[in-house]
Amino acid sequence: MKKAILTTKIGMTQIFAEDGTLIPVTVLQAGPCVVTQIKTVENDGYEAVQVGFVEQKDRTVSKDAKGSKQVAHRNGATKAEQGHFKKAGTTSKKYIREFRFENCADYKLGDEIKADIFEQGDHIDATAISKGKGFQGAIKRLGQHRGPMKHGSKFHRHQGSNGACSSPSRVFKGKGMPGHMGSVKVTVQNLEVVRVDADKNILLVKGAVPGAKKALVTLKETTRADI
Repeated sequence: MKKAILTTKIGMTQIFAEDGTLIPVTVLQAGPCVVTQIKTVENDGYEAVQVGFVEQKDRTVSKDAKGSKQVAHRNGATKAEQGHFKKAGTTSKKYIREFRFENCADYKLGDEIKADIFEQGDHIDATAISKGKGFQGAIKRLGQHRGPMKHGSKFHRHQGSNGACSSPSRVFKGKGMPGHMGSVKVTVQNLEVVRVDADKNILLVKGAVPGAKKALVTLKETTRADI
């Protein structure tokens, strides 16, 4: 992997290509991400670049009611984390991720990874936590068909048959049923970078990207450019 960055989702809009074609795009705030640690084979057993994204305040570590242990503020970094960021020469970050770049040796502590790491026409994979939709029925969650809607059918939007009666006398594991929908890690592959604004660290990606607004989205160069 040569290119990767952490972004936050701003929303969707549309732009026009030079030939007048309308292109739906997702606007992403891409970085800047700060290199907080360089992992090496000698020290960690593998090579990777750890980056931090989105500043957060350094909260004072306070003691609990009994005074027996240190408790960090809910939205702040612990003392250990603050020392980790201080060593890298940067402020505390909300998100920490690792990227296994092919050229890890070229990065140094405190380096910034910005939107200009990508170019127009690049293809990327976008990973984020999808929107949570709560408890949903089998029709919305799995796309199953409904029953007759006329009066007296007693079967409108129910799931339907779960299997045979006496044999095997059970419901097979993995049977699609109503349940919690969304709020899972989703990766959309082979999306195209339509435009790069290096000054504002903005990326325009063609099509939809998983996640709600302000969600953390990880962009990596695609692994399936042939799709």
